[in-house]
Amino acid sequence: MSIKLVLANKTDRQALEDWEEFLQSIRDSTPVDINETEEEKQKRIKWLEKPGNEEEWFAYYFPQYCFCKPALFHKKSTKAFLNAKRIYHARAWARGLSKSTRRMFEIFYQMFVLKIRVNKLLISKTEDNAIRLLAPYRGNLETNQRIINDYGPQKRSGKWKEDEFVTKSKCVFRAVGVEQNPRGARLDELRVTHVGFDDADDDEVCRNEERLEARWKWIERAVIPTIDISADYWIYFDNNIIAEDCLALRAQEKATVKEVVNIRDDFGKSTWPEKNSEQDIDDILNSISWESGQQEYFNNPMSQGKTFKEMKWGKCPPLKKLQFVVAYADPATSNKDKPTVKSGAKNSAKSLTLIGALNNTYYVYKAWLDNTSNANFIEWFYLAKDYVGIQTTAFFVIENNKLQDPFYEQVFLPLFASKAKELNKLLVPITPDTREKPDKWVRIEAALEPVVRQGRFILNIDEKDDPHMKRLEKQFLNAKPTSKNLDGPDCCEGGKYIIDQKLIFMNHGADVEAVFIEKSSKHW
Repeated sequence: MSIKLVLANKTDRQALEDWEEFLQSIRDSTPVDINETEEEKQKRIKWLEKPGNEEEWFAYYFPQYCFCKPALFHKKSTKAFLNAKRIYHARAWARGLSKSTRRMFEIFYQMFVLKIRVNKLLISKTEDNAIRLLAPYRGNLETNQRIINDYGPQKRSGKWKEDEFVTKSKCVFRAVGVEQNPRGARLDELRVTHVGFDDADDDEVCRNEERLEARWKWIERAVIPTIDISADYWIYFDNNIIAEDCLALRAQEKATVKEVVNIRDDFGKSTWPEKNSEQDIDDILNSISWESGQQEYFNNPMSQGKTFKEMKWGKCPPLKKLQFVVAYADPATSNKDKPTVKSGAKNSAKSLTLIGALNNTYYVYKAWLDNTSNANFIEWFYLAKDYVGIQTTAFFVIENNKLQDPFYEQVFLPLFASKAKELNKLLVPITPDTREKPDKWVRIEAALEPVVRQGRFILNIDEKDDPHMKRLEKQFLNAKPTSKNLDGPDCCEGGKYIIDQKLIFMNHGADVEAVFIEKSSKHW
């Protein structure tokens, strides 16, 4: 059963039955060895509590949640949290990466192994949501047989409710909805030690600047000051980034330890392959919109941009009517993400657009945009070459600035040659674009906004159902100076720039093809 036990929208009887079923699932998953001697028991506990065996401790006491091995980022994050005496920890982990579960493990480890007396506020967007998130804590303290066997009964008579409960060792857990009064959370002399935000952001609130600001002020003025500034404390924000301005993003700015972990890494691979296979990720991403996938699984919220309000789809002229087309490619999204020769960067965001021009109008015939391997990236050039065939001249251009050049020379050129041999085809003639480019957004806006607004930039309607072309349209519609995903529009700007330069040469009678072949030959 999910750690986020859902009891909402049910009758009291149904909720009680679900709660009892949940408690029983905890009992069933935590059997103890009744034949274990006291000596064997103490030896086992000592080994589990040994520093460095935190993962073994988690797996033993919470087997129903530990059904696969943790990823490296889990271990590093837990180590940072458990080793801290004071921390402001912001985990912007994507959905499916076990934010809530991991945090529960760590709090219980602090209680039982590190002997920290916990007074925890669990804060969520509503009180009901906070109660649901706190339910696994209460359930495990109440019925986890392994915890009870090794550390004694935890349930305390009296104050043991769904929204607030106190253990026998006087550890306190309290569920609080955003903007509720968190004051008065002291127990005896113990002030709040743990302020945990989980699923605290709300989509509707994030769209209202005033409401968002009010909530942030509530956090900074009413919640965080509940801790004792002279004592040890742990503040943590477990929320993926759902908007361009949200509580999670503001917490990242304030945090002493900040983490952003997506469902896939910079090379397009699952960040937790032990749990989420590539097929699992593909299946879920294919079932939702591209924007939703970016927000929920890549910490990249996308709101509609204002520059490109609408993209025009239309019929492209036959290729044979064009003087030439340009296939422009970028092997990565931005300079900071460029692969290094040493890393090999097998998977990263790559793009290629096939563009032509006729009668002062630009046409995008095909596009390829994806997080993919170098081999697939190279194959796109041959797919573009096959698409054009002998209908017109095709120029193949790849971005190659100073940061990319060693990788281009040492990795991509041999791959092009290898692919040609594999396919038994002529080598695709590649021209590197070595120009010093100004700011990406400035280039895109200056070069493409006028032609898009004037209806002179057309996406091939025959390819409207192609997922790559859909991504290209979405990137245009969501484009703004702060956008993380501009590789498609960036490629289109590059292609348009090459087309414009060639047309200038042609209008002045230059042998354009000879010029480009001469430039290209220097790199082969």
